[in-house]
Amino acid sequence: MSGFVFSEKQEKEIEGILAKYPFKKSAMLPLLTLVQRAERVVSPDAMVAISDKLDCSPAYVQSVMSFYTMYHTEPTGKYIILFCHNISCQLNGADNLFAYTGQKLGVSGGGTTEDKKFTLHKEECLAACCGAPMMRINDTFHENLTKEKIDQILDSLP
Repeated sequence: MSGFVFSEKQEKEIEGILAKYPFKKSAMLPLLTLVQRAERVVSPDAMVAISDKLDCSPAYVQSVMSFYTMYHTEPTGKYIILFCHNISCQLNGADNLFAYTGQKLGVSGGGTTEDKKFTLHKEECLAACCGAPMMRINDTFHENLTKEKIDQILDSLP
């Protein structure tokens, strides 16, 4: 039994998710995403709760989760900023913009700000090479970045 408890709303969402899949384990990523978005972290207790829903072991949940970089085992900020650092973005200045953003937020090299508002990481290809350099903040892509554009984007976030 896990110390993590799904809310009533989440239980209803889970019912809908499970109804879409003929095999429970196929709902693994949607359930991990449900927890990640709500809690900003997938804790060991949440992994146990997910394993209970999917009739599998917590170790299996952890093994799937650890493959994907969008799931976090450490608490993240309200806004997760992912900078693409693959070749197109790198050639167009992503490394310098990542460093600039880290300096602006006070998390040089990445990490989470003290106020828990921002988490900054590098990410493999985010599939927006034609808009390089780019970053994703939560589910929103921002392309053709400059320092000025980064300032405007960050300043617009509540």
